Amino acid sequence: MTTGTQAPTVPGRPRPAAHLPAGPGAGAGAGPGTGAAAPAQPGGASTGMKEIRFAALGDSLTEGLGDPVAAGWRGWAPLLAQGLAAEPSAVRLLNCSRSGALTKDVVEEQLPRALDHRPHLASVVIGANDTLRGSFDIETVARRLDTVLAQLRSHGAEVLTACLPDPGRMLGLPWPLARPLGRRMAALNQVVHVLSERYGAVHLHAARHPWVADRASWSADRLHPSELGHRLLAREFHDLLAARGLSDGEPPSTTPGGPGPGAAASVWWMATKGTRWVADRCTDLLPDLLRLAGREARHRLAGTDGLLDLRSRDATAGALARLGGTSLGQ
Repeated sequence: MTTGTQAPTVPGRPRPAAHLPAGPGAGAGAGPGTGAAAPAQPGGASTGMKEIRFAALGDSLTEGLGDPVAAGWRGWAPLLAQGLAAEPSAVRLLNCSRSGALTKDVVEEQLPRALDHRPHLASVVIGANDTLRGSFDIETVARRLDTVLAQLRSHGAEVLTACLPDPGRMLGLPWPLARPLGRRMAALNQVVHVLSERYGAVHLHAARHPWVADRASWSADRLHPSELGHRLLAREFHDLLAARGLSDGEPPSTTPGGPGPGAAASVWWMATKGTRWVADRCTDLLPDLLRLAGREARHRLAGTDGLLDLRSRDATAGALARLGGTSLGQ
């Protein structure tokens, strides 16, 4: 999905840096994302080494679900951190993300922590959980994302963003349920596209990549990447950063350390944790989703289902227009 827009000048936005600080640094940060900055390596400051500070904001995708390691979850952010500099110990990663986070949580909880980290680089991959809530409102989501990106850029950080596939398709839901979720994700992705252009972010069109359709790229829950999927995300981000001269290290390996989840693991997850995941959302999402599914079915029978797409597109355009300085392309 393209926006067809030209990124306008944003008053007060710093000029994008030519490159991140290079060379060995005082910090370490290539380990699993624990929600805290990795401790400094001894001797870094005394040798005049520069560090690269990387803050990761988001939900379970950035927390690393689907890529288990001995210390918990790893995920794409620590894998990317290892390749940001020629010497991985130059990177200090602060992973602020947490499972279930909404855009509201990023604004209120994660953004202040990230700014305290004074990042050279910050990733913002958030919004999928908002689309799974009965209270979803694209204008509110757009305003929050605009706030986060504007704050990070005004503090001099390069920003990473991504658009993602819709959960209805990944879960294989029937069309009356999948279409409303897909429409919400399309609206979210369009907002991310436009704001990424506005703030000069390094943007990954992850929803379009062929590996998204590869079952091996996804964990047993079919919502979070497997180790392979996280490695592919890290590699794609690294390639984009390298193309801008923002990464000096080796690209993350795309070779998993172990076999991916099989069909039996998927069945087991759905029969155990999957039912709990659905139940946790029934009190909020399910009533609204059933209402949306009924509306979807009525419009399809009447041959007017295209109106729902148009209304969603108009709502997204209006949300972006009210932010100012952006417009929705063709």
